[in-house]
Amino acid sequence: MTNYKNIFGKPVKFLATDPDNTEAEGQIWYNSTAGAFKSVVVSEAWSSGSPMIFNRAYIAGFGTTTAALGAGGYNSPPATFETATEEYNGSGWATGGALNTGRWGLRGAGSQTAGLVFFGVTPGPPGRTGATEEYDGSAWTNGGSLSEARYQGAAAGTQTAGLAFGGGPAVASPPVSTATEEYNGTAWTTGGALNTVTRDNGSASAAPQTAALSFGGNNGSINAQSEEYDGSTWTVVNSMNTARVVMGGSGVQTDALAYGGTTPPDSAATESYNGTSWSTSPATLATARRYLAGAGSNGSAAVAFQGKSGPTNTTLTEEYNFGSTTVTAAAWSSGGNYPTATEDPGSAGTRTAGLVFSGQTPAPGVTTATNEYDGSTFSSGGATVVGRGFMTGLGTQTAAVGVGGAPSFIANSESYDGTSWSEGNDINTARGNAMGAGIQTAGLIFGGYNGSSLSNTENYDGTSWTNNPSGLNTARRGSGGCGTDTAALCAAGYATNFTAVVEEYNGSSWTNVTSVPLANNTFRLVGTQTAALGFGGYLPGPQGGPGNLPTTSITYDGTSWSTNPSLATGNVRGGQAGTTTSAFATAGQLGSGITTENFDDKTVSPSPASNIDVS
Repeated sequence: MTNYKNIFGKPVKFLATDPDNTEAEGQIWYNSTAGAFKSVVVSEAWSSGSPMIFNRAYIAGFGTTTAALGAGGYNSPPATFETATEEYNGSGWATGGALNTGRWGLRGAGSQTAGLVFFGVTPGPPGRTGATEEYDGSAWTNGGSLSEARYQGAAAGTQTAGLAFGGGPAVASPPVSTATEEYNGTAWTTGGALNTVTRDNGSASAAPQTAALSFGGNNGSINAQSEEYDGSTWTVVNSMNTARVVMGGSGVQTDALAYGGTTPPDSAATESYNGTSWSTSPATLATARRYLAGAGSNGSAAVAFQGKSGPTNTTLTEEYNFGSTTVTAAAWSSGGNYPTATEDPGSAGTRTAGLVFSGQTPAPGVTTATNEYDGSTFSSGGATVVGRGFMTGLGTQTAAVGVGGAPSFIANSESYDGTSWSEGNDINTARGNAMGAGIQTAGLIFGGYNGSSLSNTENYDGTSWTNNPSGLNTARRGSGGCGTDTAALCAAGYATNFTAVVEEYNGSSWTNVTSVPLANNTFRLVGTQTAALGFGGYLPGPQGGPGNLPTTSITYDGTSWSTNPSLATGNVRGGQAGTTTSAFATAGQLGSGITTENFDDKTVSPSPASNIDVS
């Protein structure tokens, strides 16, 4: 007799409690305590990811969900044929090596450390190009050119076994192509032709050269046709459910995804392919868009990025997950309001045990107020000895240090014990707008301003401040500072102008490391030297200034900077505390000066068991 175990390979179990998620997936059991049959319901959904650095569309994209790559593209105004490359690590985007030839409508294949791009439109004659470039994880090198210059085709394969098919060729007639070309790591040769001329088609970006998949496209009209390639011949297979063009695609021939594109209008729809037929997914992109790119090695996980929504290019990233886990996207969200509009306070502590103190209300008025944050609400603490703005803070909520300040430059240093502030020994160089790191008994202050930008570093042992012979390599103020007294980080700020310079301190000297993507003043930084979260500040030029402040948020892993979900409102000259996974930003020139935003990192948790009807 056929039974559940014979069909699914698992018997129906009788249990007092629900099993863990690994055991529960694909299983039905009877929970004797609840008196119900249960199972874990598989879900599929898109969630928001960190935005890309550069705003563009028509880019190439490939790789995996934790190691994707996006390159090239187009932005306007002014009209820009992009050379920029960005690398995705599963959390955010970082800058990679620039293409040798800026172009849009290009396609790519391979991996983040062994990539391949081809096709595209360049700024001037001959326009459409057959140029090929290979990526080694840091730089692009020119490879062999396609025999037919074209754009907006599709791609599959690897750097040493690539596949290019379809597209709009350089000649006026025909306007679309059936041509397939195969790459061996050096040169392109002719492969089997598509059955239907097409451009703007999608593809399973992770498929090998000998098992590719083409879907949708434009052959004079927008179509839903799909074709499979076996290494020599294309075969027409079951069509998509919705005809569309310029969509994202990922996966392989037997397990693929298609998403976005335009029918028109712009689409948010997702379809999955199992090697035989297409199914429309209940999961839809949060933002319908076309000319987007995608990455992912199968149909259970994907990352979709960039694209054009209506007339607007985007920096959007969305992640797709299919399975028995629930993904909660990383995000900034509203926190408890700061009690009084305040600029340039000192701050210390963590997201759930934060401390914000003194500051301007507004300048030249100052406050001695201290407020403690529990992650949702501020409550009053003991008043500072001296009210001031531009004070540097370090330590914890119950053992903090506040030092320096302005507008008249102050050497005063105070300590907080969780109840009250007491005055301690002064710093050696009076200053404001400096950066700090460490704790109350092992602290560090560096940089700042006393009429000119400073490089001075001083150490604190809980009693006295000592001049450190090692100063910052770039004198500045308004930087982000975090870490410990032996492993500190100083990023961005204002030297003689806005700067993007980043320096690390090892307990004895400062060393220049990878710069932040954008020069920034009054930048905020929390975390450690190898896991820092930066946000807010002023940008130079027309982007910066009150009412038009950056909402960008970035993270540092000890080697490189990558994007993070954006703040809801630009933050400058406020208080902050936390880590890369849990932080807050409050007050400053943000909204009414009392706004608080909390940051929570992405979480992946088991989906809960649900009652099922087996009648």
